[in-house]
Amino acid sequence: MMLLIQIAILLFVAIAGTAVVLTRDHVSQVIGLSFYGLILALMFFIFQAPDVALSQITIGAVALPLMFMLALTKIRRNEEHRRLQQEQQKKESAKEAA
Repeated sequence: MMLLIQIAILLFVAIAGTAVVLTRDHVSQVIGLSFYGLILALMFFIFQAPDVALSQITIGAVALPLMFMLALTKIRRNEEHRRLQQEQQKKESAKEAA
């Protein structure tokens, strides 16, 4: 019975990892990465490594996705700021030309 559970969790890990890699939307990819971290933690627990499972939950399922989401937010904010600056420069150059 335990062997079947171990094989099943290894299949889930493989499927979740593949899903994360094949996802194109960045936000969905980060959510998938968090889910993948939880599955890995479950795998570690099933393979009798609860200390590693707790570390995986903390880092792989919470901290790492949080850092990625913060980085994506900052990138989007910078892109929007840069776009607004370019629009403002175009308006100023149009006024000078007129």
